[in-house]
Amino acid sequence: MGFIEKISGPLVIAKDMLGASMYDLVKVGRLKLIGEIIQLKGERAIIQVYEDTSGLRPGESVTSTGRALSVVLAPGLLGAIYDGIQRPLDVIREQRGNFIARGVTAHRINTNKKWKFVPLVKTGAKVSEGDIIGYVQETDLLKHYILVPSGVSGSISSIKSGNFTVDKTVATVKSGEKSIKLSMMQERVVRRASPYRMKGGSSEPLVTGQRVIDTFFPVAKGGTAAIPGPFGSGKTVVQHQLAKWSDADIIIFTATGERGNEVSELLVEFPQLKDPKSGKSLMERTIIIANTSNMPVAAREASIYTGITIAEYFRDMGYSVALMADSTSRWAEAMREISARLEEMPGEEGYPAYLPKRLAEFYERSGRVETLSKKHGAITVIGAVSPPGGDISEPVSQSTLRVTKTFWALDASLANARHFPAINWLDSYSLYLKQLTQWYNKNLGEHFVEQRGEAMRVLQRESELKDIVQLVGIEALPEQEKITLEIGKIIREDFLRQSAFDQIDQYTSMHKQGKMLEVILHFAKRATAAQRAGFATSKMTAMVCRSEISRMKEWPEKETDAKAKALIESIDKEFAALEREAAHEKKEVVE
Repeated sequence: MGFIEKISGPLVIAKDMLGASMYDLVKVGRLKLIGEIIQLKGERAIIQVYEDTSGLRPGESVTSTGRALSVVLAPGLLGAIYDGIQRPLDVIREQRGNFIARGVTAHRINTNKKWKFVPLVKTGAKVSEGDIIGYVQETDLLKHYILVPSGVSGSISSIKSGNFTVDKTVATVKSGEKSIKLSMMQERVVRRASPYRMKGGSSEPLVTGQRVIDTFFPVAKGGTAAIPGPFGSGKTVVQHQLAKWSDADIIIFTATGERGNEVSELLVEFPQLKDPKSGKSLMERTIIIANTSNMPVAAREASIYTGITIAEYFRDMGYSVALMADSTSRWAEAMREISARLEEMPGEEGYPAYLPKRLAEFYERSGRVETLSKKHGAITVIGAVSPPGGDISEPVSQSTLRVTKTFWALDASLANARHFPAINWLDSYSLYLKQLTQWYNKNLGEHFVEQRGEAMRVLQRESELKDIVQLVGIEALPEQEKITLEIGKIIREDFLRQSAFDQIDQYTSMHKQGKMLEVILHFAKRATAAQRAGFATSKMTAMVCRSEISRMKEWPEKETDAKAKALIESIDKEFAALEREAAHEKKEVVE
């Protein structure tokens, strides 16, 4: 036990702390506020406190728990809402009301509820760390596999099925002369990455249902993506969409330092949403970690580590997990404040010199791995960045871009023009396209990648032409370039633009995306051929099929094939009619 010597915001300096270790959890003051030792100097410990330190006084006691910051992992995680240090907010609200008093604690997992445990191994089986010994059907969507905890290996001396609370013994492992009891609950230290057998690349995309992402700038399962953008450009809405519609088995959403109204919207909306595949509540596969901007800054860093550690736990079961970190800028700002109070040498823009290292360590915990139980699981990390004024040359954005392989560049001008998602198709990129080509060829046909490339070339050429139009006007352009502008407009407005609030348009399957792109490029092919034959662009833009292309977003998924086929036939008929009309006019002139 030590005593408070000095208080500086969320930092507390305690003396007489001999025997304490780095990253030990401590209880500070008479309220037993939760803190973590982040620096040791002789007998003095520097502690970051995860709660408001107002009212603390020098001389109050500080007690080390002897344990590092950890998360409790057991059936009951799915559907839970935690704060940055895994306190269950919904439980605390029921017990204490709408406001969390300082020093309040609650069981992080319900230890009264019984779960039906089904063994998957028999007595005498050899097991080691990470092996699966049984499962619990936690929700209708997912089985919660029970893993052998860290440091345990031996043979199963007893195992039983039945209904148990998470803290009751379900199996016993004999290791030498020792007998180790296993329950359905374990703890993991958040700052230590969980082990695995092997990490490899992924050849499967994380399908999000967002056309600009899935078709043009995909992220692989087990990959990393960054979403930098200024205020109001739609970072949070994009992440909400990905959390709702991506085809990951489990979603973990960490709201790190975000505004309270955005987090409350998340907490109200998500329980009401239905999973598009199963029709069940989306919360049956979602965990929310809420750390709003008015909470202590020290807890922001903890919330990021809490989220990734829970993600690793489900990855080790063989699941695909998508972690939404919104936003890592708030986390970096918390590091900057703590670093300043520690009087460390500041780096660029006042951020600590170890900022790039911390960001890299976080994103490196993503990936597709072969687990210790020889399953395959993946963690996809999608981090939002909030650069001041949208300037991505600042340190957090640049450090993030160095370690992520997909960049979705949010553009304030697109957001102001009501084009959502406001992802700039000229500035964004994905380095996963090559490794995903085989998946696209197998699932969408070999023509899809070629069509995607053609559409990108049209968009790039359209951007060049728009600069020329501003100088000389559209009428000065040749008909060929006018067609390019029209096709670019179709791709932008009828394919890339997508409503997050439309029941049909908010999600588009990969199959429908492929069909939409096929229709657009078929129109482009016929229009280009017609232009070369001498037809004016104005005649083609006035066609009925042109307006039908604009309504492709409204197609129900089940009717996609029939409607795409009918629209292609309609395009062919209208162009054929245009050609017949021209031939007839030419004949009359000759006569």
